[in-house]
Amino acid sequence: MCPWSISDDELSRARAVVAAHAARTPVVAAPALGPGVHLKLECAQITGSFKLRGALAALAALDPATRARGVVTASAGNHGYGLARAGAAFGVPVSVVVGASTPAVKREGIAAAGATLEVVDARGYDAVEAHAKELARARGLAFVSPFDDPAVAAGNGGTVGLEVLEDLPSVRTLVAPVGGGGLIAGLAAARRVAGASFALVGVQSEACPAMARSLEEGRARLTFEGAPTLAEGLEGGVSEATFLHARASLGRMDLVSEAAIRDAMRFAHDALGLVIEGSAAVAVAWIRAHRVEVEPPVVAIVTGANVDPAVLSEILR
Repeated sequence: MCPWSISDDELSRARAVVAAHAARTPVVAAPALGPGVHLKLECAQITGSFKLRGALAALAALDPATRARGVVTASAGNHGYGLARAGAAFGVPVSVVVGASTPAVKREGIAAAGATLEVVDARGYDAVEAHAKELARARGLAFVSPFDDPAVAAGNGGTVGLEVLEDLPSVRTLVAPVGGGGLIAGLAAARRVAGASFALVGVQSEACPAMARSLEEGRARLTFEGAPTLAEGLEGGVSEATFLHARASLGRMDLVSEAAIRDAMRFAHDALGLVIEGSAAVAVAWIRAHRVEVEPPVVAIVTGANVDPAVLSEILR
């Protein structure tokens, strides 16, 4: 049995709070990627990432006493930034634990939004999460997972999926980056609620393929120590719930190389006029390699824009 699912009511509540506090991002045609290809531009979200949506839904779902005490999270950067902004909107104290390798642009956003930022010298996302969970236990505060939470998944994938279906009802293939798997779980919920039938494609980096390995092995890889990657937002393991949602909902799960991610970031800048981070570029990289293998119209979820200027400059050179 799956540890959690996303109810119709949960998705409806997430939709309401996201509509009130986040941007409605556009779905735009991308002819440079081929006929019938579109992009859902979450890189244009208020925090530069779709993660604001799930953070808003998660805090809205907590009871008033829990919100008043505050929450703790672990993050590769974007979820923490989103939770910091959501906490400021709702008056909820937020503590965000990140690793030392988290891009400066994301750490700066978290601090500027008013959250308490704790940087730990830990290798990989899983170690950061373990530290954050222990901190939450010690302080008696709620831990808000970036992916293993039905409200977060409803806010992130659920609201994105519903907006795509409203803007492009004819979509036949939806391509999404996969880290912990919450985005995929939410997109599948939106497909169910809307009675849609688009195929769902998940993409990870070859450097950290936790969900791909989980699906191959038939078990959730709860922790996963991968290699260094430009897609640092997709690092770490998955959960039992997100693994089961992915197994039930994905049409295919593919990997892209670091070289392809780098090329996709450069292509997005030069041909599409977009600044995107590595975690978002995996979907663009996949479209460039596999577009003809799937049925159009195709929509790729461009999940974020938060890349350090020095990294982007080096890639563009």
